[in-house]
Amino acid sequence: ARRQYLEDRYSVAVMSSNRQAMERGHVIVLAIKPQNLVEVMAELIGQLKSAQLVLSIIAGARINTLCLGLNHSYVVRAMPNTPAQIGEGISVWTATAEVTEQQKEWAGSILGTMGKELYVDNEKYINMATAVSGSGPAYIFLFVESVVDAAVGIGLPRGMAEELVLQTILGSGHFIQKSDKSLAELRKMVTSPGGTTEAALSKLAEGGFSELILQAVIAAYNRAGELGS
Repeated sequence: ARRQYLEDRYSVAVMSSNRQAMERGHVIVLAIKPQNLVEVMAELIGQLKSAQLVLSIIAGARINTLCLGLNHSYVVRAMPNTPAQIGEGISVWTATAEVTEQQKEWAGSILGTMGKELYVDNEKYINMATAVSGSGPAYIFLFVESVVDAAVGIGLPRGMAEELVLQTILGSGHFIQKSDKSLAELRKMVTSPGGTTEAALSKLAEGGFSELILQAVIAAYNRAGELGS
């Protein structure tokens, strides 16, 4: 029923098995949970043609694991993030040495439709990107949620609080992009001695805000490594 819905809604071809789908394309995208990787690789092993590129967005799954499990050496590993759904994502990706320049162009083009794409020549950066940009939207969502709740707590109507906080986040992000100043300089521009911002930042420092962010990113990075082990 789900396949029929997708076919009707998006006018795409649907298959009842991964092997059927695999036979139709030059690029095979693995967009599954890490927990399902072993069974999918068992289904596809030895079935891929050398001209086919495997593009994996599976969190934590190492290239070597994919190459061995699929018996295939033309593999790209990428880490996109959820803003890709609206064309505002960023994807960090790398490729095996066997991947051709044309296949790299295919991968860059596909990932580029979802926002920015950044190629790296060392796979070690993928798990780091997973912890920063892959999981990062959740950090931002939690921060926004917390500031909105705090704004409501001091008396602002929720709708007004959400508009204020969202525009502040968006405006600050664009300001960072367009400014030639460092993040520390931009922060100091808003922070007058003895003022309201300094009072707020002092409270964040007392609570170990920066250290908590560091520990959160490290936890995500370590978990990405565990998923690939």
